[in-house]
Amino acid sequence: MNNFSVDLTNCDREPIHIPGKIQSHGFLIAVDQSALNISYISENIDLFVKENAKNLLNKPLAQFNTFIDQDGPEFNIEDLLKLGVIKKSFDAISPHPLSINGKPFYLIISAAHNYWLLEFEPVTLQYDIQSSIGRSASAMLKGKSVSALLKGAAIEVKKLINYDRIMIYKFLDDGHGEVVAEEKEEHLEPFFGLHYPASDIPKQARELYKLNLTRLIADVNTEDSPILTFNENEPLDLTNGSLRAVSPIHIQYLKNMGVFSSFSISLISHGELWGLIACHNYSPKFIDYKAREGSKLVGQILSSALEYRQEEEDIEIVEKFKNTAEILAQYLSRDHYLIEAITNHDESILDITQASGVAIIFENTLKTLGTVPNEEDIKELAQWLKKSTDETVYYTHRLSEIYSPSKKYKNIASGILACTIGKNSDEMIIWFKPEQISTVNWAGNPDKPVTPSENGLLSLSPRKSFETWSQVVNNTSERWLPEEVTSVLRIREIIISHINKRANEIRLLNEKLQAAYEELDTFSYTISHDLRTPLTSIRTYAELLLKNKSIDDQGKKMLDRILTGADKMNFLIKEILNLARVGRSDISFETVDVQKLINDISTEVWTAFKADNAELILGHLPTLSGDKTMIAQVFTNLIGNAVKYSSMAQNPKIEVDGYLDGGEIIYCIKDNGIGIDNRYYDRVFELFKRMDNVKDIEGTGVGLAIVKRIVERHNGRVWFESQLNVGSTFYVAFKNK
Repeated sequence: MNNFSVDLTNCDREPIHIPGKIQSHGFLIAVDQSALNISYISENIDLFVKENAKNLLNKPLAQFNTFIDQDGPEFNIEDLLKLGVIKKSFDAISPHPLSINGKPFYLIISAAHNYWLLEFEPVTLQYDIQSSIGRSASAMLKGKSVSALLKGAAIEVKKLINYDRIMIYKFLDDGHGEVVAEEKEEHLEPFFGLHYPASDIPKQARELYKLNLTRLIADVNTEDSPILTFNENEPLDLTNGSLRAVSPIHIQYLKNMGVFSSFSISLISHGELWGLIACHNYSPKFIDYKAREGSKLVGQILSSALEYRQEEEDIEIVEKFKNTAEILAQYLSRDHYLIEAITNHDESILDITQASGVAIIFENTLKTLGTVPNEEDIKELAQWLKKSTDETVYYTHRLSEIYSPSKKYKNIASGILACTIGKNSDEMIIWFKPEQISTVNWAGNPDKPVTPSENGLLSLSPRKSFETWSQVVNNTSERWLPEEVTSVLRIREIIISHINKRANEIRLLNEKLQAAYEELDTFSYTISHDLRTPLTSIRTYAELLLKNKSIDDQGKKMLDRILTGADKMNFLIKEILNLARVGRSDISFETVDVQKLINDISTEVWTAFKADNAELILGHLPTLSGDKTMIAQVFTNLIGNAVKYSSMAQNPKIEVDGYLDGGEIIYCIKDNGIGIDNRYYDRVFELFKRMDNVKDIEGTGVGLAIVKRIVERHNGRVWFESQLNVGSTFYVAFKNK
């Protein structure tokens, strides 16, 4: 066995298109396209025409015509070349039958840069290839599934060329191959299901398989014939040649497998190399050009059928995904909330793929369906996705190899498919697939393509290289199908369209609401202002009547009630005007000294409510940035309420304190008064809403509505905590500018 100081990965750098040799079952001549002089010639030509190759080198092509048998009209190769140039193709000419020394040959013509390649091969075909191909194609196409189609193809190719073993070899995503169908002689061990590393068929060899759809190695034990030339610095490009010699690495590889002859047919799907029909014979075997072309036709028919059958198998899945997307689109147009629309029905966002679980993160809400990691893990994964990729759709079937924290839940999520669903990259949908532990059977250890020999050189192992070697594959899920990715892209567009539509509807609604709000403010201000004039008249005339001595006591009581009602009405109008003024007034920001502000307010409030027994406790009072008049109104209302509703306590106590929390200054106004019943928590800040337990205490139900509006106009927050008969604490938070 030969030794090579190489490993299989060297094949990626080997210039296999310019080997400088041809296989010796035929011979080659290359002529320059302008003068038609012989520039390259295979050394073995003397075995076929009884003339030394060197004697023909650099001679006119016409000199070679003398070796061709002339049984009929005079024939010369120059005429064929002229015809090919006119037709701009040699496809209709090749192979051209001719006879040399009484033996039949095929002449195959192709181009090689500035040269014409003339390859001469013996003719051995003894049967009607056309009818055989027709029968083979018909039988092969009976397979209704992809697997049946591939099995049928292997059977028919074996009938056609009668090799010992026919394999359908499929290239997978990472370049390695798997035997997906096989037809063989009974005594041979099966290779079906075995995987072969990508280094077995290197990258540049796969590129040549796309250009040359068939490739024959007739006998691995014959010596290749060198190509002679006077252009020593210009190796002949045999990319389009049929006789091109084979890499010695590949020859040794076949010998290690015990293979004497190899033939391959390329399978092309959607313009890419899908796989090969790989044929092995355990004795030398030559297939002539027409048989190879017939086999190529079978491969082309199979390639077309593969695309069609695969699409047929996928169509059911695709239709299911499409139908689900259409149903979800209907739910989105009908339901008010997005998450409910895609999760709360029989058809859900989970059915868009073949995933086992899904998580939706939208508007700070997390919703899950199926089997998913816990909430904290999902949020961490979402943050990792946000930082790691700017793609709108991202997927992997090996998550734990990329994102190590996911190893702890790999049984749930070894595969993810994620997409963003809005301008905010925090909002996304993530589908999960669980770990699928599988065993891959390799034809030899894929990590050990070579072994050291006794002399220290690296050499391909003989038979041992192809003994089945099993590898357990974990940390991976089922791969995401192209149809699943397409389905996610489809539903993403539907969801984004829905979000944009809702956003436009909300924008229009906000515009209408703003207009209505402004109209209401104007109306409230106008009506309240206009009511004060007749109310003043009512009060004035009531007071005048009270001075009339002719009115008895009953009449005076009625007039007192009129005055009391007028005062209440006047107070209510004043509050409504204050509320309207908050909406209409521009905010003038300035630094507000809250310490001084509260001192002034407390004097006014204690006087108004005669709260001499109430204790005011002031804590830290940081300054604020805002409209001084409005902020004064906020604290007046909140402190006034605290005094008013704690007035019946034995020792009324009001506490005011402020503190910094992040980017906010938060104030607390706490009392020990009557508190708020939890039944009314949702009504506290509504206009004119008062609790049942405060009906005997003077008030209008407008003060807290004013507080809320002022705080919101300052982009702040207001909320409260309360317990009935214990007290209440109101909080107001302003931005710390």
